[in-house]
Amino acid sequence: METFPENDNLLVTEAMLQHLPAPVQRYLRYTGVVGKPWVRTARVKQVGKFRQAADEPWMPMQAEQYFTINPPGFVWKARFKIAGMWLFRARDSYQAGHGHMFGKLAGLYTIFDTRGEQIDQGSLVRYLAEMIWFPTAFLGDNLTWQGVDDQSAQVTLTDSGRSVSARMTFDETGRHVNTIAQRYGDFNGKFSIETWSTPTLAYGMRAGLNLPIHNQVVWKLSSGDLSYWDGENTEVEYNQRGDPSGRW
Repeated sequence: METFPENDNLLVTEAMLQHLPAPVQRYLRYTGVVGKPWVRTARVKQVGKFRQAADEPWMPMQAEQYFTINPPGFVWKARFKIAGMWLFRARDSYQAGHGHMFGKLAGLYTIFDTRGEQIDQGSLVRYLAEMIWFPTAFLGDNLTWQGVDDQSAQVTLTDSGRSVSARMTFDETGRHVNTIAQRYGDFNGKFSIETWSTPTLAYGMRAGLNLPIHNQVVWKLSSGDLSYWDGENTEVEYNQRGDPSGRW
């Protein structure tokens, strides 16, 4: 596969899309990346809700996430309302092949501080699914694409010696419909690989591109579907110089 250098002057061209399966090409054209600069970093602000289990209440959420494209990485920082107050904070990250999940209640009590092989795999799967928000990354040489049919493609992302895969589906217009993957999750204190999906519910213009702005995250469990994250990207920024927030 051809490697495209990442620099401020590089623009995405129609020729760069030609090696991709047809539904992926439709998606990139629909977003409007052709003629736009190559994305090196992305910053996303989110609002939404989160819950840990089907029998637990939804918690209002505000979050901010910073991505790097080469090498792949992210830092996601969120706060959640409990009893009407912003009492719970969480930080998820993936850097240099390793994931880390950390949560603290009321700024005092650590609820979880988790690393390991399963977190590494799950974090890389998450990154792969969230690349829809910075779609020039679909052209990277760390991805392998294989067409499945006119509306779906299988994609494999390789980083730091690890590969993860997902199936992405798109409608006839080119809009992303869903991403489905096998991902490690923690269920009642035990890790297992389960089917995980990130359906898109709405599109909007962000950072000059037509992007998915409302997504859910769903575990497809034998006991039934567990939708545990529902959020909207309120702001998207690309290629900020240095650390754009001063808090990562």
